Amino acid sequence: MAFHAEGLVAIVVFYLAILAVGIWAAWKTKNTGSEGDRSEAIIVGGRDIGLLVGGFTMTATWVGGGYINGTAEAVYVPGYGLAWAQAPIGYSLSLVLGGLFFAKPMRSKGYVTMLDPFQQLYGKRMGGLLFIPALMGEMFWAAAIFSALGATISVIIDINVNISVIISALIATMYTLVGGLYSVAYTDVVQLFCIFLGLWISVPFAMSHPAVTDIGLTAVHQVHQEPWLGSINSLDIYTWLDNFLLLTLGGIPWQAYFQRVLSSSSATYAQVLSFLAAFGCLVMALPAVLIGAIGASTAWNETEYGIPDPMTKKEADMILPIVLQYLCPVYISFFGLGAVSAAVMSSADSSILSASSMFARNIYQLSFRQNASDREIVWVMRITVFLFGASATAMALLASSVYGLWYLSSDLVYIIIFPQLLCVLFIKGTNTYGAIAGYLFGLVLRITGGEPYLYLQPLIYYPGCYPDENNIYIQRFPFKTLAMLTSFFTNIIVSYLAKYLFESGTLPPKLDFLDAVVARYSREHMDKATLVKSDNIVLNELAPVNPRHSLTSSSTFTNKEAFNYVDSSPELSNTEDD
Repeated sequence: MAFHAEGLVAIVVFYLAILAVGIWAAWKTKNTGSEGDRSEAIIVGGRDIGLLVGGFTMTATWVGGGYINGTAEAVYVPGYGLAWAQAPIGYSLSLVLGGLFFAKPMRSKGYVTMLDPFQQLYGKRMGGLLFIPALMGEMFWAAAIFSALGATISVIIDINVNISVIISALIATMYTLVGGLYSVAYTDVVQLFCIFLGLWISVPFAMSHPAVTDIGLTAVHQVHQEPWLGSINSLDIYTWLDNFLLLTLGGIPWQAYFQRVLSSSSATYAQVLSFLAAFGCLVMALPAVLIGAIGASTAWNETEYGIPDPMTKKEADMILPIVLQYLCPVYISFFGLGAVSAAVMSSADSSILSASSMFARNIYQLSFRQNASDREIVWVMRITVFLFGASATAMALLASSVYGLWYLSSDLVYIIIFPQLLCVLFIKGTNTYGAIAGYLFGLVLRITGGEPYLYLQPLIYYPGCYPDENNIYIQRFPFKTLAMLTSFFTNIIVSYLAKYLFESGTLPPKLDFLDAVVARYSREHMDKATLVKSDNIVLNELAPVNPRHSLTSSSTFTNKEAFNYVDSSPELSNTEDD
């Protein structure tokens, strides 16, 4: 394939435009808020992100390279088809559920990151544990989509994969470094517009290619391959449901989502943003579905691609750029390439910012440096943006199983963080002992279920498992959802058991080494005043704790409830004394 100078120029112009918008947004950030809350302006944009920009940035966070390429691939692959393209419906439902049940309590409490409620209720140690799967999910996701971008660009303009990955990562890291959420949000507007325009321009040209059969015919009839509508085998129903629940429920507890929720000017706006993004995800999936259908309807031996077809060459994951390259005119394929590049950058910048936000606030500030100045936190965020961006780039270039690592880490988000989020927001009485037990049970059940992408054999063989071509056993049983439910109920049961044992006097107060049930004035308690700013939460939100009167009555040590759920507004009412 020849080097296309025009394509390179188009990519350079697009990247420069994105960088210019990011720098402009960074300048806008400097003029927002006071000097004392610069770090919060970087993380949540001063909490004044409007509906238009907010809707675009939340949609663009989900509509990434994996979303676009993955949807087209699922529709194209014989035997799977549209029936297995779960991401559009799954992520849209995830946003709807997030808006209905999670956005309001999170925004009303005035949190700054997703991990704030965990550290407020369970303590800084538990916050640190939950940071691990959250960080893994964000970093491996960024690495996976950087890897996909490099392969996509190399397909169309034939330049070195490593160079394209490094340049793309540098651009995304640079504007995130200087502008934080403002830069990410405003560049998302441009990127989403490019995705929409680039893909929709490409579809009519690809569909009208002489080698393409009517997609209405190939949807239900076998022409070049099995119908692209696809089907679900009765043996695979539970696998389908397991994956669908993972996308729907596991798509909620991500910092990238809650960063947009918490940047909204009100709880109601946060809910509306979620609903707008759900609609946007469905709309943006349509051209990807059509491109996958076009790929399944093409006689590839009648194109310059030749034979064998992409599926035989094991290039099904690249079906979208292949369609752009071989079924569209050159100048149209460059528009589509810009769209894919935009999709990747719009997700990568969000992941990098999310990871650095959680580290700077929940690990560095709340766990180690409660008295750190705002300027110090800003510099920690900038350093970690660069480090996380460089790490994601290195993994994209060096790791051979980035997608496998991301699949495993996204499973951990679903199995560990989602049930913990349910408990911390909606189940009164859970504590650190239950949270740790649920964390460990969920982790063990997921790891012992195996992971084919990492060639990890299962230790527990659930009903219906079978070996693949590499002799790695595949689970048909919905063990991921089983692990999630086990984690959820373990948290509740162990929490109430620990509470009963300490309150009844069965266990002495000195054994409460995590200070999770017995109320002690100890240095081990994280200063709640540093968790959220006084203008967001006042300390009378916390239920009063009975002071220590004697060592003979265990009831005087019990903190009846760490928190009361406030549903309606950030104006907090006084809680009743026990």
